[in-house]
Amino acid sequence: MAGVRLSATATAAKNRTGQTGQARRWWILAIAATAQLMVVLDGTVVNVALPTAQADLGFSDASRQWVVTVYSLAFGSLLLICGRLGDRFGQRRAFVVGLIGFGAASAAGGWAPDLAVLLAARAVQGAFGALLAPAALSILTVTFSDAKDRAKAFGIYGAVASSGGAVGLLLGGVLTSYLSWRWCLYVNVVFAAAAVVAALVFLPRTARTAAYGRTDWLGTVLVIGGLFAVVLGFGQSETQGWAGVGTLVPLGVGVLLLLAFVAVELRTLDPLLPMRILLDRVRGTSYLVMLLAAVGLYAIYLFLAYYLQRTLGYPAILAGIAFLPMAICTSLTSTLSSSLLIPRFGLRMQTPLAAAVATAGLIYLSTISTHANYLGGVLPGLIAAGVGLGALISAATASATLGVQPDKAGVASAVLNTSQQVGGAIGIAALSSISLAASTSYTATNSVADAAANAPVAGYHAAFLAAAVALAAAGIIGLRYPKRRR
Repeated sequence: MAGVRLSATATAAKNRTGQTGQARRWWILAIAATAQLMVVLDGTVVNVALPTAQADLGFSDASRQWVVTVYSLAFGSLLLICGRLGDRFGQRRAFVVGLIGFGAASAAGGWAPDLAVLLAARAVQGAFGALLAPAALSILTVTFSDAKDRAKAFGIYGAVASSGGAVGLLLGGVLTSYLSWRWCLYVNVVFAAAAVVAALVFLPRTARTAAYGRTDWLGTVLVIGGLFAVVLGFGQSETQGWAGVGTLVPLGVGVLLLLAFVAVELRTLDPLLPMRILLDRVRGTSYLVMLLAAVGLYAIYLFLAYYLQRTLGYPAILAGIAFLPMAICTSLTSTLSSSLLIPRFGLRMQTPLAAAVATAGLIYLSTISTHANYLGGVLPGLIAAGVGLGALISAATASATLGVQPDKAGVASAVLNTSQQVGGAIGIAALSSISLAASTSYTATNSVADAAANAPVAGYHAAFLAAAVALAAAGIIGLRYPKRRR
C-alpha cells in the first residue's frame, strides 16, 4: 500500500511539473511576442507622429524618411552578427541586454532636442533591436518543438509580426493626440521594463551553444557594410535620383561587399552565415517571401498614413484608428494560417493565394482620390491587404526556422528579421522615389491648381502599384515551396 501511495504521489508530482512546464512555455511565448511587438511597432509608431515631430523639431521633408529608415538601417545591417552573438553567449542573455538597450535608446529619442539626437537614438534602437528580435524567435523555436503547439505559438507570433506595424500606427495616433509625439518613444521604456522582469523570471538560463567557434570578423564587416550601403543607396534615390552619384556609388559598393561576403562565407571554417541555411529550399523561399511582403506592408503604413492626414485631413488619432481593421485581419488570418491552413493545405498553396489577395488590396488602394470616402475608398483595400499579408507573413515566419539546429537558430532567425527590415527599408526608399517621380510628372503636365490637390495622390497611386508588383512576385516565388510539407 505504501508503495502504491508513493507511486501515486510521484505521478501527481510529475503531472504538476508537466503542467508547470506547459504554463511556463506560454509565458515564454507572451514575453517573446511582447518583444517582437515592441520591435515591429517601433518601425511604424513614429509614422503617424512624423508630421507633428517635423513641425516641432523643424526638419525638412527630405529628412523625414530618415527617421524611419535609420532604424531599419541599423536593424537590418546588424541582425546577422547579433543573431550569432545570441547563439554564442546564450539567447536569454542577448534577450535581456537587447531589452535594456532598446528601452534606454527609446528614452533618449523621446528626449531628443533636435533631429541629430533623434536620428542617433533611432539608430541605437535599431542596433539593440537587432540583438533582441532574433533572440526572441530563437527562444520560441527551442521552446516549442512539437508540431501542434509550435503551430499555435508561431501563429500568435506571426500575428504580432504582421499586425504590429498597424498597432504602432494606432498607438502613435493616440499618444500623439493626447500626450506628445515623444511618448511614441517613451512608451517603449514601459514595454521593455515589464519584459525584462518577466524574462528574468520565466526564461531558462541557456548555455553558450556556439562558444567553440571563432568569430568571423571579416564576414561581419562585409555584411554590415554591404547591407548599410545598399539601403543607403536606395534611401538617397529620393533626393539624388536613380542616376545620381549619391545613389549609384553606395548601391555599387553595397553589391560588391555582399558578393565578397558570400565568397568569404563559402570558404571560412566557421562562417557567420552558413550558406546551407540560405540554400535550403524552404528557408530560402521564406526569406524572399518575407522581404517582398515587407515592401507591401511598409508601403501601406507610410503612404496611407500620410494620405489620411495630409489629403483627407484626419487627425493623428483618427488616422491610427483607420488602420485598426487591417490589424484585426492580419492577426486573425495569421493565427488561422499556422494552426489550420498550413497543416491542411501546405505552404505552396497558401502563399500564392495569400499574395494574390494582398496584391488585390494594394491595387484597390491605388485608386484612392482626394475626396475618397474611407468606407468605400480605403477600407476594402485595407481588409484585403490585411488578410493576405497576415497569411503571407505567417507562412514565412513558421517555415523559416524549420529543421535548423539549436546552435544555428539565432542566425536563421536573424536572416528572417533581416529580410523583413531590409525589405521594409528598401521598400520605403524605393517607393518614396517612385512616388516623388510620379508627383513631379503630374505637376509638370497639369495646371498649378490641379497639381496642388492631386499630385501627392498620384504619387501614392504609383507607390501602391509598385508595392502590388512586389507582392505578386512574392506569390510567384512561393511556388518554390514543396507541394506538401506538414
